Amino acid sequence: MLGTISRAQCLGVLLHEFVSFGVYVEENGFQILAPHPASSLATSTVRMLVAEDDASLRSVLERGLRENGYVVDAVADGTAAIEHLRAYQYEVAILDWRMPKADGIEVLRIIRERGVRTPVLMLTARDALTDRVTGLNVGADDYLVKPFDFKELLARLNALQRRPPLTLDPILACGDLTLNPSSRELRIAGVVVSLTMTELALLELLLRRSPSIVTRQTIATQVWDDEAEAVGSNTIDVHVGRLRAKLTRSQTRLETVRGSGYRLVAV
Repeated sequence: MLGTISRAQCLGVLLHEFVSFGVYVEENGFQILAPHPASSLATSTVRMLVAEDDASLRSVLERGLRENGYVVDAVADGTAAIEHLRAYQYEVAILDWRMPKADGIEVLRIIRERGVRTPVLMLTARDALTDRVTGLNVGADDYLVKPFDFKELLARLNALQRRPPLTLDPILACGDLTLNPSSRELRIAGVVVSLTMTELALLELLLRRSPSIVTRQTIATQVWDDEAEAVGSNTIDVHVGRLRAKLTRSQTRLETVRGSGYRLVAV
């Protein structure tokens, strides 16, 4: 059993104590108990984002979530969180309230204004009612106050995944090309164009990053379940070529940036 550790003993000190059922961490009042072995809450591959500037906490969250079946992308500041949430499709995200470059509230405000519907759990030491109301009002779906039990975090993430998606349906556009991510419908100059599921996933990724370059590694990770299937072969080139052929009559151009990747631009 893990014994009781006083706040005075641990203040200002990072303590890691590994026990048979988890990992206990305390740093300036932060406590987390991560269960081990992994539970089965994430029964299939679930991609999620963790945005937390504290390296120790970020490491614990990454490890614990991966052990429970999640595919985790982790960033250390708000600007990186915004870029990831705009570029990639996540089933759920964890945002820390206090982060450099952009705090969790600013991240929420920006992504909701830009149509990102990813369910967000706000993680923070701020437990005042006004703080919780502020977070929820700007677009957080749930709120967890430090210190917390890791099993509660997993339960809340599982609950967020069971909720129906937000009703907002942002339309992605470039030139005369529009894509509704919800209905998976592509239109060029108002005319519906048929795409395969892989082509749709590839186009959505390019649209979300347009006019920025999307690397081959990013495409492999985000479009294919098994990135090894795409990396090291001509699979990506084949699908890009097929997609490019279907966009030839649009006012967009799918460019190959040699040595870097691909980008979608209006012409």
